[in-house]
Amino acid sequence: MTQAKLSSADAVPVERSFFHRLWRTLIGAPRGLADKSLFHHLSLIPFLAWVGLGADGLSSSSYGPEEAFRALGEHSYLAVPLALLMIATVLIISLAYSRIIEAFPSGGGGYLVATKLLGPRVGVVSGSALVVDYILTITISIAAAGDALFSFVPLHLHHWKLTVDAMLLLGLATLNLRGVRESVVALTPVFIVFVITHLLLIGYGIFSHASEMQATAAKVTDGFSQGLSNVGVFGLLLLLLRAFSLGGGTYTGIEAVSNGLPIMREPRVPTAKRTMLYMASSLAFTAAGLLLCYLLWSISHVPGKTMNAVLAERVAAQLPFSSTFVFLTLFSEGALLIVAAQAGFIDGPRVLANMAVDSWMPHRFSALSDRLTTQNGILLMCGAALSALIYTKGNVSAIVVMYSINVFLTFSLSMLGMLQHWISRRAEQHWRRQAALFAVGLLLCVSILTVTVLEKFTEGGWMTVVVTGMLVGLAFIVRKHYGMVYDKISELYQEDMVELAHVPAGEEAAVGPLDPSQPTAILLVSSYSGLGIHTMLNIFRMFPGYYKNLLFVTVGVVDSGVFKGEETVDALQEETEKMLARYLRLAKRLRIPCECDYELGTDAVDEAEKLCRRLHREFPKATFFAGKIVFQRERWYQRLLHNETAFAIQRRLQWSGQTMMIIPARMA
Repeated sequence: MTQAKLSSADAVPVERSFFHRLWRTLIGAPRGLADKSLFHHLSLIPFLAWVGLGADGLSSSSYGPEEAFRALGEHSYLAVPLALLMIATVLIISLAYSRIIEAFPSGGGGYLVATKLLGPRVGVVSGSALVVDYILTITISIAAAGDALFSFVPLHLHHWKLTVDAMLLLGLATLNLRGVRESVVALTPVFIVFVITHLLLIGYGIFSHASEMQATAAKVTDGFSQGLSNVGVFGLLLLLLRAFSLGGGTYTGIEAVSNGLPIMREPRVPTAKRTMLYMASSLAFTAAGLLLCYLLWSISHVPGKTMNAVLAERVAAQLPFSSTFVFLTLFSEGALLIVAAQAGFIDGPRVLANMAVDSWMPHRFSALSDRLTTQNGILLMCGAALSALIYTKGNVSAIVVMYSINVFLTFSLSMLGMLQHWISRRAEQHWRRQAALFAVGLLLCVSILTVTVLEKFTEGGWMTVVVTGMLVGLAFIVRKHYGMVYDKISELYQEDMVELAHVPAGEEAAVGPLDPSQPTAILLVSSYSGLGIHTMLNIFRMFPGYYKNLLFVTVGVVDSGVFKGEETVDALQEETEKMLARYLRLAKRLRIPCECDYELGTDAVDEAEKLCRRLHREFPKATFFAGKIVFQRERWYQRLLHNETAFAIQRRLQWSGQTMMIIPARMA
């Protein structure tokens, strides 16, 4: 068996178009899989993971507390219990997801939890909700960033906000196409500026009013007394629950860490748990601190400005370099929101890839680019987020409602799955403690989800429900189609194996070595399946006695389902060799002189072209063959669901003057 050659940045010199050279300039050169430390260099340490994934949670403090405080209306004294409730909720959900990280160390987040613990049908609901959630993560982060940046821009220029939002979105998508680590490192400085400025803002905002704490406490107590006399205990609880639920955007992004486990530096679980600790503590402090500052400084909504902008201007008025501080605070807030959109570009394509591996989504979403990014998923997330941005005209209040529904649907399913998991493991020590944690988390998440849907369904919430439902329906259609194709290929396999039944099993012929001067059939296969066997047999049915040699060749594709650690490329190489060995055993039973060869890479077409060119130099009388599923009635969606790899390779080889035939496997 020929030793595989790992793909590298070195390629056959080919004249490239202007657009190809521009693309390479924007996203960088291909990465080489031959580098054994590649995954180590691409993975994230806890601090960088906090920046890339934790920023999603931390940035929600830019709009979540404001939505909650505004929902209190004249009952602003409820900001104190609301702040305590926010801290408790952040810590409970974060602790629950730390336990999920321990239970599912390979990652996958809500989709994997629901699939494994509640069944595939519930899993696809959670996965579809997550995909829409991450699209809206990008949308709301970019829209809120625009609000923050335009808070110190005159009102007559605000009509440019949507254009600027779109440009920021496209720029971030381009950055992500270069790779996760590059995009995170590039955005780290603005994250640090945000942390410093908001620590100063909240710290000074609270401690400068330390002497007035007694008066503020008395004001809050009087407010409670007046509220009890006006609306009663039940009325106050409803007001608090409503504000708590409508501020649900504060808790979004907590799940991002569990979804992003595959990009964490080893040991992954401790890295992810430390990242979760960083995110939870920073989010709890920031969200609760801003709520208290709103109350202490009597902040109210001002048209054209966020409440954080109003607070920053009030606080900075008592500080030196006030205008500089306000600018840095608002600029870093806007920039962090752009960083937060990063979580959508990291985890959204990853959820799509996980669903594609399970055949709920087109398989092309599991493919990696030569920069080892889920390029198709990134482009889809960018296009969908841009559409949502245009539809809502960048209105954060409208987006946050659409956003929170799916977040808490996924949270609720994850909590329910883990609660069921621990109830079923009652024999284990501390199961009651674990079950209680997820029961409380489930109660909190379901409460927020229910109030948000009931309160905001007619104000945009219906759109999220409809789009998510359509995506779930689409997933079932895709899965049904792939299942039908799999069944048909299995039928081909059974038919061909019946024909091969007369060949004695385990009796491999002692065939001689290949003669390069003789006609050679080179068969491209992707896996050991009915399609490959059917194609091999048809070669000798169509050309009886002509071909004297047979080569099996394949490309071991490194996709998102494979590339999860430094050891995975070696595992793929071993799996590829085992698959080709099965074809060799079958061909030798048929007394056909045969060998095999393979490449490993991220693009099947590029690697197959290089491999075929090399083999053609060794076997000048070679003809290349590949099998292709052909449907009786061609539909446009079949090209989306099934790759056109065979035709793409055929076009390239024919342009190089080599012969390739595609043998159909008919699907009625």
